[in-house]
Amino acid sequence: MRRDESARRLIGAGCIVAFLIFKFLHVIGAVVLLGTGAGIAFFMLMAHRTGDAAFIAGTASTVVVADAVFTLTAIIVQPVTGYLLMHEAEFSFSETWIWGSLLLYFVAGAFWVPVVWMQVRMRDLAAAAAKSDGKLPDAYRRLFRIWFLFGFPGFGAVLAIVWLMIAKPT
Repeated sequence: MRRDESARRLIGAGCIVAFLIFKFLHVIGAVVLLGTGAGIAFFMLMAHRTGDAAFIAGTASTVVVADAVFTLTAIIVQPVTGYLLMHEAEFSFSETWIWGSLLLYFVAGAFWVPVVWMQVRMRDLAAAAAKSDGKLPDAYRRLFRIWFLFGFPGFGAVLAIVWLMIAKPT
């Protein structure tokens, strides 16, 4: 009998450790999404305000790398750790807050994917301008306005997901 109790305690402790690891990774992923989203928006906006094509091209190059390294990693980690947490905590897909989070996750992704393309294109347009006359073309300015507008629903969706993750409303 004692052996069974010890085994149950070890298994229970293992589940708690696994749950805490999954939760830690999930929270880190959310922080990375929020942090890179805010950071990228800030640096692109500040570079844009200078009007300096070379500076904008350099900043956009860094932003594209940051999105590939940090944002993309977090985008992959979030659903994996979310599913593992659901399993460990015995939540189901029928929970309203989980459906809401998943829906918002796809909304955020629907705005993020074109934003990445826009950042690459703005980088290329600014680099070409820096090599020629230094004047940013109208195509760059149009893309920047769309990029800026896409940030609100994309970032807003991530903020709403974090709220749902914390509050878990029914």
